[in-house]
Amino acid sequence: MQNLPRKIALTLLMAALTGAAAPVLAAGDGGPFAREITARQSLMRLYTFNIGTLVGMAKGEIAYDADTAGTAAANLAALAALNQQGMWPEGSDSFDNDGTRALPEIWDDLAGFEAKRKGLADAAAAYAGQAGTGLDALRVGLGAVGGACGACHKAFRKPE
Repeated sequence: MQNLPRKIALTLLMAALTGAAAPVLAAGDGGPFAREITARQSLMRLYTFNIGTLVGMAKGEIAYDADTAGTAAANLAALAALNQQGMWPEGSDSFDNDGTRALPEIWDDLAGFEAKRKGLADAAAAYAGQAGTGLDALRVGLGAVGGACGACHKAFRKPE
């Protein structure tokens, strides 16, 4: 049962990758890193989907439900634990490719990037056991997850 959230997250990721990659592959002009960029953007969309559920509950826009909160938090943990190495090849940055906001600084500071990615994985893992225990716990833990996301985006993502 413990692997169920990971299996759900992996299934969702595969579905997103398949659906999101089809237009890129069909166009044939997505650039040399279209597959990798699509994969990581799909991963970010899945983060956003699950975080949106949790933020909605934290703000009172969605009724708090322990099972739904626990599942969304477990999904975040499973997604953050995925090996993303193949999604971030050098040269797949916003300077060299349209349609991505990944800054070249990622590859100038791979250790820093990996530390921030690990920070999210750690925060999400801790949150997975917390979000389904009550609305106050959901709110407190969400701050740590959001902070970890923001730390990486601030350092390694081009502003809109």
